[in-house]
Amino acid sequence: MKRLATFLFATCLPLTAPAQEAWVTNEKDNTVSVIDLDTLEVTRTIDVGERPRGITFSKDYKTLFICASDSDAVQVLDPDTGKILHNLPSGEDPEQFVLHPDDHHLYIANENDAITTVVDVDTRRVVAQIDVGIEPEGMAISPDGKIAITTSETTSMAHWIDTTTHQIFANTLVDARPRAAEFVKDGTELWVSAEVGGTVTVFSTADQSQLAKIDFAIKGVHPDKIQPVGIRMLPDNKTAFVALGPSNHIAVIDTETYQVSGYILVGRRVWHMAFSPDHSRLFTTNGVSGDVTVIDVKNLTAIKTIKVGRFPWGVATRP
Repeated sequence: MKRLATFLFATCLPLTAPAQEAWVTNEKDNTVSVIDLDTLEVTRTIDVGERPRGITFSKDYKTLFICASDSDAVQVLDPDTGKILHNLPSGEDPEQFVLHPDDHHLYIANENDAITTVVDVDTRRVVAQIDVGIEPEGMAISPDGKIAITTSETTSMAHWIDTTTHQIFANTLVDARPRAAEFVKDGTELWVSAEVGGTVTVFSTADQSQLAKIDFAIKGVHPDKIQPVGIRMLPDNKTAFVALGPSNHIAVIDTETYQVSGYILVGRRVWHMAFSPDHSRLFTTNGVSGDVTVIDVKNLTAIKTIKVGRFPWGVATRP
């Protein structure tokens, strides 16, 4: 009877939930740092390909995709074991990518080839290669999966791609050196950051018309240092965050008025951002200072700095 009681007690104990994590690519170290979101400490450092940049999870969070830019490959990694399973064909110099809502196709910007490569992640084959502008980098895909966007830095354009035909159906001009694109407000708007232009342009998805252009000004910071890159928006569609590069700040934007409501000081040369699964915190990658800043989203304040590898660039979180 005692053994049975012990067994029943043991089986009733709560299982330990897996830790929520942030995965950060370190492009100078050729590694990925894994941060436990409960302790806010680095728990693992994993060797990957050369100059890792873009990073994203599959829908079930069981697979991690990493753009190893100088290895000319997209690496597929098991996040539980930290083991690289295989490489996907990616075209030359993959910079950023986006996973289609079908969870089966990656759209990859190939900077050196001026193309967007579409890869079937199951068959590991290239489905299409689409000619775009010079030095493509930013990638986005609409929530319904019908439109993919590639931004080309030298051409200063956002290219609108029909994902059924793999044909460009529109090109929209933005300011100099567009680096990132993001569909927001349930896909009705596209936001594109222009690093050298110092702006974010907002387009209507329905007809590709320009809705707004957002400028930035930070007291005590020279305008040349205000270089917008990564963009993220809260699920309520009311607040957007834009990483402003060597200005070392994140801009907070009211999405109804398209006006900047404030700035948050973070680490040096902020690149990209990711929310915690519950959207209560925002994690920024700060390339020059080699760290990640943790922002309390409700209070719009930086609460911690976490040291990672050299030149952190991309970040993705998983529950």
